[in-house]
Amino acid sequence: MKIIEVKDYQHMSQKAAEYIIEKVLKHPSITLGLATGGTPTGTYRNLIEDHQKNGTSYQNVTTFNLDEYIGLAGTDINSYRYYMDDNFFNHIDIKTSNTFIPQGNIKNIEEECNRYEDLIMSHCGIDLQVLGIGSNGHIGFNEPGTSFQSKTHIVKLAPSTIEANARFFNRPEEVPTQAITMGISTIMKSKEILLLVSGESKRDAMYELIHSELNENFPASVLKNHPCVTIIADEAAILDLKIPVMKK
Repeated sequence: MKIIEVKDYQHMSQKAAEYIIEKVLKHPSITLGLATGGTPTGTYRNLIEDHQKNGTSYQNVTTFNLDEYIGLAGTDINSYRYYMDDNFFNHIDIKTSNTFIPQGNIKNIEEECNRYEDLIMSHCGIDLQVLGIGSNGHIGFNEPGTSFQSKTHIVKLAPSTIEANARFFNRPEEVPTQAITMGISTIMKSKEILLLVSGESKRDAMYELIHSELNENFPASVLKNHPCVTIIADEAAILDLKIPVMKK
């Protein structure tokens, strides 16, 4: 794993956007795996700004999102489809038909999991997967205890994850308790992974990622087995790691 240390969230977002832009320019038909939540929002803002200023095109780019809440329609303001449209897709020239997110409001969720997994593989997998990390080490919505061999599946969200997501909802009881998520093996089949880590709240998770052994109770530890992982982390998240890092 290569670790790039930056000053703060703003610099992390800028560096991550530069990283993605470079890949898109080199490979205009790239397949990107995308994340949601607070961590990548700044990255998307930087990508939009670059698109508007420099004309970086996403017309031939395909995207697959990591996850979606069960029970929310794509038009729901709290769904990840809405998040992606509002924070990224609606502001660039990507084709809606090339943006894929699990459907969380259909009757047969198991069937949707299988369909989504097959769809990813039919596109020859993901070229660059963008990830965040939860305070408990979750990647996507793969909570502690998830098998490293898991494919796209239904997950019951951990209390810590529900609490972390509650800030996006009006009332705590509105926060979904289940989601569809890419499995760990699905993520690990990506050709390259870009992990974004920011803030003091992620410091313990970052320390555990670097210093722990492979352990399904800390899902992100599986990234140690991937041949091409780049971590962009800010000073608050990386303090006292005591490992070599690249400073930017």
